[in-house]
Amino acid sequence: MTAPRKAAPKATPKTKAKSAEPFLRFYHSGELRAKTLAVLEALEEDSDPENHRDTLADLVAELTESGMNYYYLRALKLAKAGFVVEQSARLGMSGAVKLITSVTRKFIVRMDSAQLLVVSRHIRELAV
Repeated sequence: MTAPRKAAPKATPKTKAKSAEPFLRFYHSGELRAKTLAVLEALEEDSDPENHRDTLADLVAELTESGMNYYYLRALKLAKAGFVVEQSARLGMSGAVKLITSVTRKFIVRMDSAQLLVVSRHIRELAV
């Protein structure tokens, strides 16, 4: 005799996705999370968000590096691809991250207050 199956818990407003579209997120350190929230809060509460352009650009660079490490390098480690493969991937990833963050920084430091707030809101949505 098998045990009765438990009904799947109903989704509550807290667990429902805000979008019907699928998504991927990555885990990052508690330290980076705290920094992220501090930077976003400072930007959002300042009467002139443009004061935080450089700080936001630095944060986006750190988040980009963390995400790339999580999505790509972590997979190689888990697959035990080997030292040479991991080092080659790390070198390639480093170059890609430098290029991405360089371009991103150029855009962010030229944004006006409204645009910076949109970027901040977007990062908050990803950080839920």
